[in-house]
Amino acid sequence: MAIHWLPDNELSFPHPEEAHNAEGIVAVGGDLSVDRLLLAYRSGIFPWFNADEPPIWWCPDPRCVLFPKDIKVHKSMRSYFNQKKFDVTYDKCFERVMRGCQTIVRKGQEGDTWITEDFIQAYTKLHEMGLAHSVEVWKDGELVGGLYGVSLGKVFFGESMFSHVPNASKYGFITLVKKLEQLGFWLIDNQIVSQHLLSLGATTISRKAFLEYIRRNNAEKTFKGDWNLLLNGVANEIEK
Repeated sequence: MAIHWLPDNELSFPHPEEAHNAEGIVAVGGDLSVDRLLLAYRSGIFPWFNADEPPIWWCPDPRCVLFPKDIKVHKSMRSYFNQKKFDVTYDKCFERVMRGCQTIVRKGQEGDTWITEDFIQAYTKLHEMGLAHSVEVWKDGELVGGLYGVSLGKVFFGESMFSHVPNASKYGFITLVKKLEQLGFWLIDNQIVSQHLLSLGATTISRKAFLEYIRRNNAEKTFKGDWNLLLNGVANEIEK
């Protein structure tokens, strides 16, 4: 099947089931405008490409997701919560979190990160619209980890995370998932399978099943605004 190229003036995507290959390339080209990004997420598609490539749009099969009730808090992590080793905030420094994800050195990564300046500008605009959010993890007043993503309806689309000290981003992720579970979120989209995410309770579902969740989710109301207003009133409930 030929790759579908998107012209800059075409605000549409092929159906994700028409992905070019098993990895899930749906289309190439276009831009990172807010309208295109929102259309992508509402179609079950996400952008991921290297700095020297045009935008590449993906919908892999299977899809890695986490159902909030399935989050695993291993014994080694429970002590972190019992001792309250970190402080967690939301939407306090979104761009700073993105840049933390941009600059962290990842095992097996070669070359530049996919989080280019264009990415940062695009997702910062989504953040200013109240649709992209950050989770910050602090130790003694220093930002030591975090994560960011897009929230639409009852789905959180996770994008990236970073840690400067062991388990900081994991602490923030578990804290977030527990709060989203209490708020009735259906799932966290993790996009690509990794052993790290599977160890936290993530699983894989078929692309068809994922797209059905997205179809239903598009009818749900989206909280737009500062996540401090949404999440700070929700208690942390971490298994002892």
